Amino acid sequence: MNTVPASRLLQLRSWTLPLFAILCAVGTWTYANRVLVPHQISDSAAHDRPRGNLSDLYPRWIGAQELLLHGRDPYSPDVTRKIQAGYYGRPLDSSRPADPKDQQAFAYPVYVVFYLAPTVRLGFGIVQKAFFWILVGITAASVLLWLRLLDWRVAPSVQAAMLALTLGSMPVLQGLKLQQLTLLVAAMCAAAMALLAAGRPIAAGILLSLATIKPQLLLPLLLWLAVWSLGDLRHRYRWAASFLIVMTVLCAASEWLLPHWIGSFWHAVGEYWQYAQAVPMLEAILPHPWGRLLEALFAGTTAVACFKRRQQPENTGAFQSSICLVLALTVLAVPTFSLYNQVLLLPAILLIVRDRRTIWEGNFVSRALLIMVTALLAWPWLSGAALAGLSFVLPPETVERAWALPIWTVTQIPVGVAALMLVHYYQTTFAAPAGPRPS
Repeated sequence: MNTVPASRLLQLRSWTLPLFAILCAVGTWTYANRVLVPHQISDSAAHDRPRGNLSDLYPRWIGAQELLLHGRDPYSPDVTRKIQAGYYGRPLDSSRPADPKDQQAFAYPVYVVFYLAPTVRLGFGIVQKAFFWILVGITAASVLLWLRLLDWRVAPSVQAAMLALTLGSMPVLQGLKLQQLTLLVAAMCAAAMALLAAGRPIAAGILLSLATIKPQLLLPLLLWLAVWSLGDLRHRYRWAASFLIVMTVLCAASEWLLPHWIGSFWHAVGEYWQYAQAVPMLEAILPHPWGRLLEALFAGTTAVACFKRRQQPENTGAFQSSICLVLALTVLAVPTFSLYNQVLLLPAILLIVRDRRTIWEGNFVSRALLIMVTALLAWPWLSGAALAGLSFVLPPETVERAWALPIWTVTQIPVGVAALMLVHYYQTTFAAPAGPRPS
């Protein structure tokens, strides 16, 4: 079992750390409800932009309802217009320049409707509220699952602080507000990796196949697991076999339900990338070709690092850090930049916190990156809490002018975390041979 000497912060009285974390989380949620959302409402009214339920679950739910109850193609233009009527409050009008570009079409694999089948006869208001609390529960559980994967046992008070900070983070807040399925996929990944590390590969493969409702988030992880499996195929084929069997069943059932759905799905994905102008985060924030070059650099160094560890068993620190590194790279490489995708950084952040002393005792670069990442992560909580407090003493229009403060660091956080992970990864690789973690 991995043990890390408690830092001065973790040696404070047991109630101090969780109380501070809860205050940060409450501050972030208060900022969202009293500053961010009111700003979005007033800005939409000023520019005549429509606002409906704005739930990312709604397009999937309507698609499931139309397909299962009425036999209609969820990828069809008619269903898209029905989705827009609920999501935005009215169908989008291309003649209105202020209307959103995101068509909110059904751009998921058809088998997502099987997950939503029990809800299609309920009112969406009930489904929306229930799904919100389901996401809260599984996101909190994912923190404990990542800790299990990392073989890191911490005090209950520290676990409570981690749960509060996670549920009060900007990515999770946005995901909960939108009822984003990314939180479900992230929780499935956490459960699958914890099962794999615990020696239950068949269950891990089943969960990973079910998580492919957002295939772009799973592709880097699946590629790494495929390479890792080839390192000892005789003992590691079972997760891949169960994954392929369940994927075959899901695709076959989807084909029976909606013939030729794969072509419609890829067409919908292609259209989404066009109207949403979907590009990886680095290409969006850096001029061409520097974003693509940096993206290739991160991908190449990650691939080399993981390939060197492909023969390490699933109960080793090498395997654990490889999972964290690949998920951090996923946030940089996925061709859609959305804040809620950064929930996939959670295992990497936990690993950085766990190994903070080792990182600090490294070279100047690792110390500088650790300070930078700490500041980047702390900024949304602290600035959000400050704006939340000011919203009670200053006029709303004054506070709303600063609405963007907590999201200043959202593009830098994934880059900083991925860079620190790579530096730490290579330092530990060259410092000592990889092997099982001490118990």
